[in-house]
Amino acid sequence: MADSNRVRYFLGANAPSGFYSLYDHLIVPETARAVYILKGGPGCGKSTLMRQTAALAEEAGQAVEYILCSGDPDSLDAVVFPGLSAAIVDGTAPHVVEPKYPGLVESYVNLGECYDKQALGDLRGEIMGCMTGYKGCYQRAYRCLGAAAEIAQDVRAALLTEALEQRLLKRAKGILSREVKARRAAPPGRVRQRFLGAVTHRGTLCLYETVQAQCGRVYELTDRYGLAHTMLSALLSGAAAAGYDAVACPDPMAPDRLAHVLIPELSLAFVSSAPALPFPGEPVRRIRLDAMADGELLRRSRPRLRFSQKVSAALAEEAVDSLAQAKAMHDELESLYNPYVDFDRVKETAQAIAGELLAPL
Repeated sequence: MADSNRVRYFLGANAPSGFYSLYDHLIVPETARAVYILKGGPGCGKSTLMRQTAALAEEAGQAVEYILCSGDPDSLDAVVFPGLSAAIVDGTAPHVVEPKYPGLVESYVNLGECYDKQALGDLRGEIMGCMTGYKGCYQRAYRCLGAAAEIAQDVRAALLTEALEQRLLKRAKGILSREVKARRAAPPGRVRQRFLGAVTHRGTLCLYETVQAQCGRVYELTDRYGLAHTMLSALLSGAAAAGYDAVACPDPMAPDRLAHVLIPELSLAFVSSAPALPFPGEPVRRIRLDAMADGELLRRSRPRLRFSQKVSAALAEEAVDSLAQAKAMHDELESLYNPYVDFDRVKETAQAIAGELLAPL
């Protein structure tokens, strides 16, 4: 299956306060059939196992949701099999996952057993040297992101007046009346949390292709100043109250604020975009949130806004540079471990897990 047709999200974010985890939203353990928690160090084959198991599931006709690593979007942190009520997750730091119903739902898979420990002993000094400075790069990135987030908050505080909030809520109410028809006697819809975007070593990304894979009708909220949360919160509440399941996507730079809402059951999505991250598709509606702000206030604030955005962009660039340095250190670490990993054993483990998941009940 082409990547453009795949459902991909993040469950962790490099956020202003540090690593922000949504891994408790991976899957509902009370309704899950099986969750495999992978343990093991760098380069031991966790992402490889998940890709191999996912490929076998797709070959069997099962849908797969891919959870990417915010530190390295080319790597996986989890895979979810909605039709099988199952998941596989990397349970190591910083996204530590512990079982809620051990043995009943969750099982540990120790890929550390795939290391050639005797051979690794000869690399003791090199491995320990690679570990030095790795965490420091992340801490520097978080400080830069924290400063950028403070500036963004200052901008929102200047523009988000009570009058603007009322206009945003009124617009949301009109959209709901057209697009979201309440189901009779339906219970409230279930809301899952996922990050659609992330700040990574490749820059700030947004997986808009995931939206296009699930939703044919997309409202694009062009949002230069981070004003979308009020409207999105109302749209999410309205959809859930009408009985529809939804995906709530927080802003990785402000995880307490929404950036996107997807309602796959209605093939409907509401995504916020900015000049640096434009929506690549053709929306059914484009709503310019900046134009809904007070015009006179915008004119008076323009020099301040330009300065704020320039400083914010520079801070974000510094953060990305630090994340790239951390990625380089991690790659070097993995290159030391990889030759001493039994990948045939990793493959056998992937096949065994796939066999368990795909076996008839």
